[in-house]
Amino acid sequence: MPRADVRRAAVPAAGHEVRATHEFRGMRTVEHYFTVPLDHSAPSDGSAETITVFAREYVSAAHSAEAAAQLPWLLFLQGGPGGRGNRWGSLGGWSKAAAQDFRILMLDQRGTGLSTPIDRRTLPARGSAAEQAAYLEHFRADSIVADAELIRRALESPAWTIYGQSYGGFCALTYLSFAPEGLREALITGGLAPLTGSADDVYRATFQRVAARNDEYFGWYPEDRDAVERIARHLRCTPELLPDGSPLTVERFQMAGAFLGGNTRVDSLHYLLEDAFVDTPGGPRLSDTFLEQLTGVVSRRSNPLYALMHESIYGQEQATNWSAWRMLGENPWFRPDAEPLLLTGEMVYPWYFEQDPALQPLREVADLLAAKQDWKPLYDPEVLAANTVPVAAAVYSDDIYVDRDLSLRTAAAVRGLQVWETADFHHDGIADDGERIFARLLGMTRSGGR
Repeated sequence: MPRADVRRAAVPAAGHEVRATHEFRGMRTVEHYFTVPLDHSAPSDGSAETITVFAREYVSAAHSAEAAAQLPWLLFLQGGPGGRGNRWGSLGGWSKAAAQDFRILMLDQRGTGLSTPIDRRTLPARGSAAEQAAYLEHFRADSIVADAELIRRALESPAWTIYGQSYGGFCALTYLSFAPEGLREALITGGLAPLTGSADDVYRATFQRVAARNDEYFGWYPEDRDAVERIARHLRCTPELLPDGSPLTVERFQMAGAFLGGNTRVDSLHYLLEDAFVDTPGGPRLSDTFLEQLTGVVSRRSNPLYALMHESIYGQEQATNWSAWRMLGENPWFRPDAEPLLLTGEMVYPWYFEQDPALQPLREVADLLAAKQDWKPLYDPEVLAANTVPVAAAVYSDDIYVDRDLSLRTAAAVRGLQVWETADFHHDGIADDGERIFARLLGMTRSGGR
C-alpha cells in the first residue's frame, strides 16, 4: 500500500470536548472526549461515520494550571489490544517521573473504556457477523495512530513524546511508519513487533519461551508442580464452575500461565495455587477463593477485543488462521492432556469463543477475522529504515510475550533505534521499576542533544 493512502493527511481535526477536571492526591486530571472518523480513509465531507475516543490528562499538582499548560505532552499507549488506559489514584513509578516535565495523556484506545465501546452487547448492533468483522477492521494500530494524530492537532500540540508498553510499542512502530512528523521521540518497553513474517513465527518463538519459564517457575516452587497436576486431575473428572457459571476446564486453568509473564506477578501464581482446594462433605473441591481469582485471568468479559483482535496484530497482508492453535500442534507438551501439564502464555485459541460466555456470541466474527487475508500493512519498512525520530526501546531478554530475538531483529531495521536489553525485568517491568526504566529510555533518546 502506498504510504500516502495510510497517512490520511486530508482528514479534518477531531472534535474536542473537555467535560471535567479534578484534583486529588497531588495530581490534576482532565477528561477529554474526541470525535474521530471510524474509517480514516473515508471522504472528509462530513458524511463519514464517527466514533468517540476518550483520553484522560494527568499532570502533577506541583505545577500551577498556567505552568502545566506550557508543558509538552506525553502520549501513553498501553498494552492490548483491547486494553483501556490506566486509571491512576495517584502518580507513582514512571508516571511520577514523567509528570515532572510532561502532561501525560492516557488514551482509551478506540473500542475500549469510555471510547465508543465494543463488546458482546454492542457489536451485534453492526448487523451480521460479516458486518461486525468489517467494523472491527478499523480497530487496529493504524487507526489508533490516526486517532492520535487527530488528537495531537486538536490539542494544538507540536510533535509530542510517545511511550508504548507492549502492544503500545507495536502502535509506536506504526506511528513511526506513517506519521513520524508527529513525534518528538518514542520510548518503547517490551513492544518491538516483527515488521515482516507471519504470526506463526511469533508463536513458534513464544511457545519456547513459555516452556522455559514454566521450568524456571517450578524450579522455584517445586511443590506447585504437584499442585498443578492435582488441579488438572481433579478437573478431568469433577465438573467445576466459575462464578459466572461457565465451566473451568483444564485448558482454561492453563491460562493461569499469564502470571508467568511478570516480575512480581509470577510469585502471585504460587499464592493462587495454594488456595486451590477445600475439604467438603463430598470430598475435595476447588475453593471459591481460587475460582474467584482465576475468573479474572480466564474471562475476557472486560476486554473482548483482546481475544477478537489479538492475532490480527501480527496479520501483515495475510490470514492468521488461528496461528496459536495451529502452532500448538508443533508444541504438544502444552496440550491440556499432557503430563506434566504446562501453563500457557497470551495465546488465543478458538475454544475461547466456546467456553467464555462473554465471547460465545462473537465466535463467527472471530472466525472471519482469523480467515481475513487482506489486512493492511501496519509498518513501512522503508520509512523505518530511514527513521530520524529518536527512539529507545527496552528489550527484556526472557520476555514470554514479545520474543527477544524477534525484537532485536526489528530494532536493527529501524534507523537510530537504541536498545537497552536487560534480564532484570519481564514483560511488565514498568510496573516494578517504571521510574528507572522511563528515565533511562528518555535519557537515551536525548543523548544526541535533541
